[in-house]
Amino acid sequence: MRRLQILHRGWFTILFLSGTLSMVATTTLIGVSQASPAQKKSNPVATSAETTAQRYAEAMGAGDKTAVGRLDFACQYPLAASSKNSAADLDSHYDSCWQRVRAAHAPTLVRSDVGMEVLWPSNGALVFFSEELNRYPASAFVADSLGQAPPGTGFHIHIAGSTQLPSASFRLKPNGPLVAVPTTLVKLTISYQGPLTAPLTYAAGSVKWTSTIKRTRRALKEITLQWVVLSGLKKQGFANDTAVVNLPVTSGAVAGSGIMEKIPFVTETSRALPDSLVWWGPTDVPGLLTAAAARAATFPELRDRVAMLNRVLIIDPNQTEALMVLSRHLYAMVLREAIPLHKLIVKDPALALVVNEHFWNIYAQSTRIDLSLGMEMGGFDKPTTADYLYRMISAMQALAAVHSEQLDNQFRLGAALRWNNDQEASIETGQALVKAISPDRRAGRTEALLQLAWARVNKVAWNRVFDDSDVRTAYQDADEALALADLPLDKFMAEYTKAYSLLFTPDRNNREILARLTEAKKWFAEIPGQTPDIWQYFIGAEQLKMVLDADPIFQPLLAATEPTKG
Repeated sequence: MRRLQILHRGWFTILFLSGTLSMVATTTLIGVSQASPAQKKSNPVATSAETTAQRYAEAMGAGDKTAVGRLDFACQYPLAASSKNSAADLDSHYDSCWQRVRAAHAPTLVRSDVGMEVLWPSNGALVFFSEELNRYPASAFVADSLGQAPPGTGFHIHIAGSTQLPSASFRLKPNGPLVAVPTTLVKLTISYQGPLTAPLTYAAGSVKWTSTIKRTRRALKEITLQWVVLSGLKKQGFANDTAVVNLPVTSGAVAGSGIMEKIPFVTETSRALPDSLVWWGPTDVPGLLTAAAARAATFPELRDRVAMLNRVLIIDPNQTEALMVLSRHLYAMVLREAIPLHKLIVKDPALALVVNEHFWNIYAQSTRIDLSLGMEMGGFDKPTTADYLYRMISAMQALAAVHSEQLDNQFRLGAALRWNNDQEASIETGQALVKAISPDRRAGRTEALLQLAWARVNKVAWNRVFDDSDVRTAYQDADEALALADLPLDKFMAEYTKAYSLLFTPDRNNREILARLTEAKKWFAEIPGQTPDIWQYFIGAEQLKMVLDADPIFQPLLAATEPTKG
């Protein structure tokens, strides 16, 4: 089975790449840091309002709740309106302010991983802005989960300018005098250092009004935030002269009106500017993406592997190494899922591959529940075989589009499409595979022909249209494979496939089926690692077993495989 050899060569390449991850990641991130807009541009003369906004964002990213509290208008307002300013009171107050801000950030940290859609980091903080950006306070884009390392990799802040706004107004006490203070709109550009831990958003233009279309996610590289900064506050009793308006002040009703007063009253809000988004792309850090894909292959847990690979692929959907590792690992997982169902112990790797693939071939012709019922649809608490299947098909198709020469991927794609009941696509993939492999490559062409034959058989077996010419063509494909086959395993599968295809012919010839199965059994006896249980498994396939049990001419064949009683 040449696919095992191909797989081993690809696996060695992935392991070799994984050894370079730390070095590549370090040099790449240093390069990104050195080239960041924050360091390229300069702003030598910053105004007081601009530095206040910058210090506030830096304190937020560092998780410094005291510094944030001192620069936050909503946190300073109740202190200015009361006499509670002892050290104990201040510590408790700043902690309360910090918890309020973190509660406002909490929706960005809600994970909704379903099936194989998990993203890196697979555990812990994953910042995802899944709603309209104006629904989040500006502080959410510089939260401590992004600024600290770990879990984040930090960000750079660049002052992008400021403009004056109409004065903000507020009362310090209900029915008290209305005061006005100078107000500035400050713009800060935030550049996230690491694409593997950067916050996520939906891509621009992705559909928002239907749940039937999976929206494209992107890793955020840069965004510009606007901050409302108030000045001249000391004369109003505040500890500092400037403060940032991030969240509104929680206030009571104005006496006699019953209307909640907005404190402070301003003409703008601190928020992200939607048109300023820049996402990480394929050309930004290609070396890091390659190394990350290699590193993912070494993770012991499948969830971590898929999370890292999914993260790489939202940055570069055509990243070859990530597509290879993801599709290969998920395909292996689907095959592994067959083992507790057929309950066979198969020690030979080549025979095990055929047994497990054959299980899903037969299963896909009838029940199909495990191949169609995903985690979310079924209400399960862990991914299902269908989740692995759905995710790997998209990865295989992407890899086939950019690297059609990856024939081992084409083999797996044809099988996956067959199990997913994509009948014509499975046949077309098999035909392309046969065309791509010349007759002198006997082993590869033999297997391609057998894969194509099963694509045709599964189509007819599912549709139950017995005059479909594909079933006779499947027999011819298997017969051509038999003529090319050198290994007993391939000869066995060719004869077995011919026999199985005859089940769905309008003028079924049971004697011909018996002849083919007899030949198949002869070759099966020469396969390394074969056992009577495995042979019984093949002739016990549901559609085949019904025919064998119904006609006495098969009794000698069945008797030869039944265990001795008594």
